[in-house]
Amino acid sequence: MDLDRPVDELIFFVNGKKVIEKNADPKMTLLTYLRRKLGLPGTKLGCGEGGCGACTVMISRYNEFKAKIEHYSANACLAPVCSLHQCAVTTVEGIGSTKTRLHPVQERIAKSHGSQCGFCTPGIVMSMYSLLRNNPEPTMEEIETTFQGNLCRCTGYRPILQGFKTFSKDGCCGKKTANGCCMNGKEEAATPISSALFDPTEFKPLDPTQEVIFPPELLTHKARQMKQIYFKEGSVMWIQPSDLNELLTLKSKYPEARLVVGNTEVGIETKFKNLHYPVIISPGWVSELNAIEHTQEGICFGAACTLTTVAEVLTKAVADLPLYKTEVFRAVLEQLRWFAGHQIRNVAAIGGNIMTASPISDLNPVFMASGSKLNLISIESKRSVLMDGNFFTGYRKTLVEPQEILLSVEIPFSRKWEYFSAFKQATRREDDIAIVTSGMRVLFNAESHQVAQVQLSYGGMAPVTVLATSTCKELIGRDWDDDLLQDACRLLAQEMTLSPSAPGGMVEFRQTLTLSFFYKFYLTVLKKLALDLKGKNNVEKIPPSYESATELFHNPYPTGAQLFQEVPVGEDDEDVVGKPLMHLSAMKQATGEAVYCDDIPHYENELYLALISSTKAHANIISVDTAEAECSPGFVCSLFAKDIPGSNITGILHDETIFADNVVTCVGHIIGAIVADTQEHAQRAAKLVKISYEVLTPVVTIQEAIENKSFYQPIKTMENGNLQRGLEEADHIHEGEIHIGGQEHFYLETNCAIAVPKGEDGEMELFVSTQNTTKTQSFAASAVGVPYNKIVVRVKRMGGGFGGKESRSTILSSAVAVAAAKTGRPVRCMLDRDEDMLLTGGRHPYVGRYKVGFTKNGRVTALEVSYYANAGNSQDLSHGIMDRTLFHMTNTYKIPNIKGTGYLCKTNLPSNTAFRGFGGPQGMLVAECWINDIAQTCGLPADHVRKLNLYKEGDLTHFNQRLEQFTLPRCWDECLRNANYHKRRLSVEEFNRQNRWKKRGIAIIPTKFGISFTLTQLNQAGALIHIYTDGSVLLTHGGTEMGQGLHTKMIQVASKALGIPPSKIFISESSTNTVPNASPTAASVSSDLNGMAIYNACHKILKRLEPYKLSNPGGTWESWVAAAYVDRVSLSATGFYKTPDIGYDPVKNEGNASSYFSYGVACSEVEIDCLTGDHKNLRTDIVMDVGTSLNPAIDIGQIEGAFVQGMGLFTLEEMRYSPDGFLYTRGPGMYKIPAFGDIPSEFNVSLLRDCPNSKAIYSSKAVGEPPLFLSASIFFAVKDAITSARAESNITGLFQLDSPATPERIRNACIDNFTKLCPVAKPGTFKPWAVTV
Repeated sequence: MDLDRPVDELIFFVNGKKVIEKNADPKMTLLTYLRRKLGLPGTKLGCGEGGCGACTVMISRYNEFKAKIEHYSANACLAPVCSLHQCAVTTVEGIGSTKTRLHPVQERIAKSHGSQCGFCTPGIVMSMYSLLRNNPEPTMEEIETTFQGNLCRCTGYRPILQGFKTFSKDGCCGKKTANGCCMNGKEEAATPISSALFDPTEFKPLDPTQEVIFPPELLTHKARQMKQIYFKEGSVMWIQPSDLNELLTLKSKYPEARLVVGNTEVGIETKFKNLHYPVIISPGWVSELNAIEHTQEGICFGAACTLTTVAEVLTKAVADLPLYKTEVFRAVLEQLRWFAGHQIRNVAAIGGNIMTASPISDLNPVFMASGSKLNLISIESKRSVLMDGNFFTGYRKTLVEPQEILLSVEIPFSRKWEYFSAFKQATRREDDIAIVTSGMRVLFNAESHQVAQVQLSYGGMAPVTVLATSTCKELIGRDWDDDLLQDACRLLAQEMTLSPSAPGGMVEFRQTLTLSFFYKFYLTVLKKLALDLKGKNNVEKIPPSYESATELFHNPYPTGAQLFQEVPVGEDDEDVVGKPLMHLSAMKQATGEAVYCDDIPHYENELYLALISSTKAHANIISVDTAEAECSPGFVCSLFAKDIPGSNITGILHDETIFADNVVTCVGHIIGAIVADTQEHAQRAAKLVKISYEVLTPVVTIQEAIENKSFYQPIKTMENGNLQRGLEEADHIHEGEIHIGGQEHFYLETNCAIAVPKGEDGEMELFVSTQNTTKTQSFAASAVGVPYNKIVVRVKRMGGGFGGKESRSTILSSAVAVAAAKTGRPVRCMLDRDEDMLLTGGRHPYVGRYKVGFTKNGRVTALEVSYYANAGNSQDLSHGIMDRTLFHMTNTYKIPNIKGTGYLCKTNLPSNTAFRGFGGPQGMLVAECWINDIAQTCGLPADHVRKLNLYKEGDLTHFNQRLEQFTLPRCWDECLRNANYHKRRLSVEEFNRQNRWKKRGIAIIPTKFGISFTLTQLNQAGALIHIYTDGSVLLTHGGTEMGQGLHTKMIQVASKALGIPPSKIFISESSTNTVPNASPTAASVSSDLNGMAIYNACHKILKRLEPYKLSNPGGTWESWVAAAYVDRVSLSATGFYKTPDIGYDPVKNEGNASSYFSYGVACSEVEIDCLTGDHKNLRTDIVMDVGTSLNPAIDIGQIEGAFVQGMGLFTLEEMRYSPDGFLYTRGPGMYKIPAFGDIPSEFNVSLLRDCPNSKAIYSSKAVGEPPLFLSASIFFAVKDAITSARAESNITGLFQLDSPATPERIRNACIDNFTKLCPVAKPGTFKPWAVTV
């Protein structure tokens, strides 16, 4: 086998064009190849680990073993380009374009408002396209399954599903009105109401005959004549053997070589764990590894069979075989339902899943408990082993010898009287790594309920998959009854123990799950036994209230209605304000043509920057050694504090440095940077920099900050009334506390910056993904030592922001500017997802402590509340965030006597920052906690106590601002009515009476959100309008587009103001050389401020055009513009606006803190699984006051997106830190944002009618942040359900549920006999794996 020969050519097709790569690099992914080599930027980098789906493409190949062409979706960020020999790749650019024709998939996601920031859109389009290539009329279930590997942070998913529902054969949402289908229906009302945000009859039909054909060349005999393929680049070889003999010879020669089929594990190891594999063998062409054989004992799968193939074969077997034979198959299928994402299942091999030996594998416990047979082979020998307790020899190690390979896996049939179940619990149901998994098998003596054999296997309870051998031994020969259950649980609790410091944490939860899973298995088997024994043997019957514990998790397909006020009949057709206009970039986003920062073509001579960051939370820097980095390929220069030409001081309050100077104050603190010729070279060199530290004691948690009195000054207070008197008037005084976790922004596009020096006068152009052009400009100017006018910052669009790019984006852009200034060449950097999550901070974690006085009928008389926010290692925007917390500490409730105190904790975490809601949600969640406690203490319905304490029209807030146009009572009543709240409350109680292990909860929550920047000077905006002589309009304003539809709304405003169609108006970008000193795009006020500035500029133009309109009333816009130009009248105007009557005096506690308030109410119902902590969001109804909507489609999209993001904050997303301040959750693998399957099964949004707002452009209202807090209705519905579960164990009274309400917190709060068997070690007696910061 000659590997000294020349490398082979890699031949594949991309979008129908043949690609011949003579120097294929085994380390290069398909994503890098597409973007860098082929110039196809439509496929996006979102995470680099196959967890977000932004990089999804379709791969097509002729499958020799199935004798057919296969089309499947895959993650381009994981697929090695070398794996694509003789394949065809289709990217988003290959299926349609705005220049030619859009594919129906692209058209429908755009027109159904399913694209906001658009960064995830190409991946979602390609997932749907791949599904349709295989099945032009999919079911709704298939559509949902196909998106299990795709994430979206903007839309809340509903519009994507609704748009793609039109491809389905069962496409109606099922929601009917009196007029039939909800899509046609218009309710009869005084004001015309519509629920149609788009018209499906406009959609182009799907024509499968028009799709890109599979390249005929790949079907020819020549292409299918497999010979060994060999690629090499640097120190890495890629070998693709053509047959088994070649494979075994290679494995004998290179015993340490890694076998790669889907690269879903090795890709992660090389990228994130810095592992190096010099020899990679790709056995995908070996026929024996792809063979599927039906044997006497079961079905034997070749080790290279993909999980999708395994699922297809087992599904057919379950349909064809007797039920008793398929117990194990059904368990495998249940695990595969929730195994990773669709794209991963399409490429990951069953053998790879076994051989990676993950201790939390979803499938290995099933294979172990079922006694699956593994066939191993080497050049010398062949052997079969059972997957039993001896197979895994240590963490990620097996008994397979280095020269051996796993040839095949035989999954056995089950026998008569044998029962099998599999379980998995994760933070999120879809595409999530397991916390605990299990496979359980029991065989009974024939016609009896006496145990003959039993196997209980667990993942997540040790460094390897384990069998509960001691427990199983004790159960053999026993009857399957309650005595066995009690003994099994006691034995399992003793056998399945974890150290309190165990990696992964969640020790109590994991131990409880081992018992919960067995109990579910016990009940399931009891149910099946009763049926099979037909009443013989006196088998115990399951009480009806326990039945639901045996049900498999199922979510019905989402439905819903979106109601908004139609524009009155007879209004000018060209007036688009108030109409559901599509996001103006949606089509470009759906075709991959929309340009994001890193999509800008590379400049000649461009360099790449990689950051060097601290691995310690608090330390003095002793030395920095760059010698090895300087010798690495492509190295250009290193940058440290001493290399900064201007000032190293930066930050909102000038308390930060661009590069650390002698001391680091968090893990991720930027110490310096490496500049090199490519991204790979820069990142490799940065890893070679050696830093030695003198470690200092860090302050990581809020509790540690309190103990060390580590606070930023000043401590903030806000008070009104007489607190002491209020407490004396109270019948009850209650004290409580809640911890609210932080949240990662998880914008799909990570931070990115390109700096282009202009070569004279210190001029520089910066292309940055930022919400804040002004601070980006001023910080970069300060760093390179030039005045602001030498720096131009340009922003086309962002792939999401949510506050995360308001100030923290500057830590990257300033470093890139310094690099460009030093080298005199363009410099680029786009952070990898793990870097972005580590460096940029997130939402502030809070502790809220409250003391509330109230009467016995539930009216609040006094409130004292203290907030502690974990601000991190700099002040950033934390003071403004705490101000907003204090402004929102009453939410919507009138409290006559109140005092709030805010402490900003100075800790050694990366600086936390702005995030949608800006401190408001934390303040309001604490308020809803004490309202809930009052209701429970008084024995009153929570909705009654909430309504009793609501503000009224004309009331003064605790900061002495009068409430005018107070629409909250209308929102409240309408939400109660729409949600049918009182009737459903009774249904929930009835459900809970009938079910012991599933409980439902329902809650209705209001919100009041103040609209303005809390810093008065920021409430201003500018705009610039140019009218060209053809009548076209170029519009620029100070806001940036991050998916929220700001540019679309601003074009609607300008269109109405000028009286011309929106097609004549264009916004190119936001930049500091067109609108200077712009406030950040934040605080939900961008439409208000920029809309008024545009209105102002338009009216200047109209005034100048007025004489020409009067002299030629029958003329056209173009003729008036031409006449003005001939007359030498300026056709350019600036506009400006500052919010009037605003400004709060904290000393006097008076003045208007906000221009106005946005109001909303949400009612949510959930169902929890008391045994596992899982929960389902059954239904949400929202009523939101957005004034007179500028664009109902965009506003409803913002409401749904904010709600789902808030749902993540309150129920899913958990940032986990080590006691030393190291962030564990640095990618979608460990950090879970809501997925498609998490949204409420019924999701209804209604915009309040007839509520014009006199304080904003065209009577509209802000909508970006206010709806987010409404998702607290899910949190309190969960708490309501837990209360019912605790009552079953005779535990009543108040309890603390911290946020987020993860499965761990839900399960641990549902105290029962199982939790009592799993005692917890006392805090302080051990070092935990993770701490609550």
